[in-house]
Amino acid sequence: MAHTFEELKKKTVAELRGIAGGIQHEAVKGYTQLNKEHLLKAICTALNIDMHQHHHVIGVNKTRIKGKIKAFKRIRDESEVQKKKDVHKRSLRMIHHLKRELHKATI
Repeated sequence: MAHTFEELKKKTVAELRGIAGGIQHEAVKGYTQLNKEHLLKAICTALNIDMHQHHHVIGVNKTRIKGKIKAFKRIRDESEVQKKKDVHKRSLRMIHHLKRELHKATI
């Protein structure tokens, strides 16, 4: 039976221990003593399951927004050296706003 990371993540510790009991691998040795986080990692290692969750940005141009963030970071660094507090604060707010925009578009 093939498992996915998302499927395993939703299972209880008892269910994960049941799955680990049927696996003969060094990573799951002592599975009865492992908590959910460690048990999940051990099962994924034993079954060669990718634990990385892939996110996709939909509805916005990610490259354009990241370019703007880099530009505002340069402005932020320059304003910090030149001691321009108002420009520094505005650039920090714009960086925050753009990062939030990316986060909202991520699914």
